[in-house]
Amino acid sequence: MKHLALLLSASLLISASVRADNHEAALTLDELTDAFGWDMANMEVTSEKVADGLYVLFGAGGNIAVSIGADGVLIVDDQFPAMMNKIEAEIGRLGGDGVDYAINTHWHFDHAEGNNTLGPKGTTIVAHAKARDDMARGGMVNLVIAKYNQQPYPMEALPSITYTDSMSLHYNGGPVSLLHFAPAHTTGDSAIYFEGVNAVHLGDVFNNSGYPFIDVDSGGSIDGMIKFCKQTLAAIKPDTIVIPGHGPVTDTAALQRYIYMLETMRERVANMIEDGMSLEEVMAANPTGKFDEVYGPESASLGFVNRVYTSLTK
Repeated sequence: MKHLALLLSASLLISASVRADNHEAALTLDELTDAFGWDMANMEVTSEKVADGLYVLFGAGGNIAVSIGADGVLIVDDQFPAMMNKIEAEIGRLGGDGVDYAINTHWHFDHAEGNNTLGPKGTTIVAHAKARDDMARGGMVNLVIAKYNQQPYPMEALPSITYTDSMSLHYNGGPVSLLHFAPAHTTGDSAIYFEGVNAVHLGDVFNNSGYPFIDVDSGGSIDGMIKFCKQTLAAIKPDTIVIPGHGPVTDTAALQRYIYMLETMRERVANMIEDGMSLEEVMAANPTGKFDEVYGPESASLGFVNRVYTSLTK
C-alpha cells in the first residue's frame, strides 16, 4: 500500500494538473482516494494475527491494530466510513463484536476518517490532545504536489479522551500505553504499545511501505521524526513486534534501519542547506541515493526531500 509520500504518482499528477492554473486548489477526498487507487467498493479487508488476541487489518488507508478479548474490542486507527462495514465484518470473523474503543495515532483522514462512523455508534475515541485539536479545526494537508483540505470533524467524531505526554488503558489483559515524545509526523502523534503482547503501533511516524510523509504544516519535522522513533525504540523491547502506519508488520531491526535512513537524510540535506543550495538544487542532487532501492522509487523521494528541506528551513 502506498503512503502519502507516494502520491507523487502518475494518477495524482493527472489530478493535480487539472489545477495547474491554481496551485492552492485542493483535491477532494474522492479525487485523493482515486489517486491512491483505493476502490473502496471492491477493496477487501484482510487480517494478520500478530500475537494472541492482537491482529492487524489491511484495507484502504492506515493499518488498523485490533485487540480482542474479555474486555471487548479496541482498535488503533479506523480508515474510512466506506470501509467500516468490511472492517467490522472482519473483526466479527476474528471473534469481536463491534468496536468499544478506537485510538487515533494522529489526525489524518486515512487513519481517522472512520471516526465519523464509529463515534455516532458509541465508540469511545482516544487520541493525543493536539490530534483532537487538529480534527476539530480541520485544515490543509500539504502533500507537496497537491493539497487536501480535511474537514473539521463533528463533535461525535472527536476523541472524548485525550492526553499530553502518556497514558495507559488496562484492557484485554495488559496495559495499552499511549506514548508521545515529540511533534514528528504531525504535532499530535501517538505510539500505542500493547505491553501484554509486546507489540507497538507507530502510526505514520514509521512508514514501512516507502519514504515517510512529514506534515510540516501540521508541526511535523525531520528532527521530531528521529526523536520519536528513537525514544519509542528505547521504550520497547528488542523483540517487540512493530506495526507501521503503512506496509507490512515488522520488527525493531527494520525500525533501526529506518532511523538510520532518517538521520542520514537529515545530515545530507542539512549540509546542502549550509552550502547555500536551494530546494530545487537539493532535489536535483538526489540526496536519497541508494535509499531509493529500499524506500523508493526516486519520484517518491522528491516529496520526502522537500519535506526534510522545508522542516529544516522553516
